[in-house]
Amino acid sequence: MINADQLSASAQAQLDTAVTLSQKAFGGVEKLVELNLQTARAALDESAANAKALLSVKDAQGFAALQSGVLQPAAEKATAYSRQVYEILAATQADIGKLFEGQIAASQQSVQGFVESALKNTPAGSESAVAFMKQAMSASTTALESAQKAAKQAVSAAEANIQSMTKVVSKTV
Repeated sequence: MINADQLSASAQAQLDTAVTLSQKAFGGVEKLVELNLQTARAALDESAANAKALLSVKDAQGFAALQSGVLQPAAEKATAYSRQVYEILAATQADIGKLFEGQIAASQQSVQGFVESALKNTPAGSESAVAFMKQAMSASTTALESAQKAAKQAVSAAEANIQSMTKVVSKTV
């Protein structure tokens, strides 16, 4: 049935998957940290420039002009930042999703091979049990495919919502 080589290969594949998953997750975190550092640096520079401009204001009209000149770019930058965060998260999620899909497909093949091998060695008269096992395998595969499809639809819906919110915020600004 299952030998030490198969167990070792399975353990190695699981370890490789875990390492790849960690790399993808850390890659996404690195991108978020880099974006946050750039945003913080830009905000600090802009705050200093805005403070200097505020100190040079002499009247209410100058203050109003300065205020309107600061608010619109700030809203646009916040929208752009949100969009960039979403893009990083979506790309990381897509990479991890592809990894899991590949792992699930490999696991399904492995389990199916094991079951088929076991079923070949069943005693005579167990045809109904064999048919039940095959039906159960088919049902679990169908359920898994449905869950993957639903997850993809949920991600697509979230993307559409974020895009529409971005458009609304951009138009409002």
